[in-house]
Amino acid sequence: MNELASTFLLCTLLSGGETETRHYFPNIGEERYVRIDCETPTHVIEVGLDNTSSNRDSVHQALFAAILTDKAPMVIVIDTDGVEDRYQYELRKVTERAGVAYAVCSRDFVRRWVATSPYRDLGNDKFLYDLPEDATAKQHCNLGSAFEVPSLEQISVSPETPDK
Repeated sequence: MNELASTFLLCTLLSGGETETRHYFPNIGEERYVRIDCETPTHVIEVGLDNTSSNRDSVHQALFAAILTDKAPMVIVIDTDGVEDRYQYELRKVTERAGVAYAVCSRDFVRRWVATSPYRDLGNDKFLYDLPEDATAKQHCNLGSAFEVPSLEQISVSPETPDK
């Protein structure tokens, strides 16, 4: 499963999510745009597969999209091997410092969650988030905690002791 397929499946978990949305901005007399991996009514989300240095630009993309949309930025890594590699570690630490919501979801869990979604009762409201709620599911994809990140105005940046 590639990044685009992962993004689409993950974005369906977020019910109101739409993939590959464009937001335009003026620059040097031209109309430019950024493409957002997944956009919900409240968040702009960059999604990437693990084990790649290309995830380093996810924070920048999420923050710039947040500026354009006035929505909360978020980065989600689709984990393929169950190991927090160097790029995931860096991304986790940078998102903490920048106040960007961060989550890791198992690729296999995302596939299963989407496949079993017709069997979960969301009531009559099809726009409810279909986020994993029970503890077992959250071990594989804890998106709920990522949606609770404070706004940038609430975060004071101060030096911290690095992990050992």
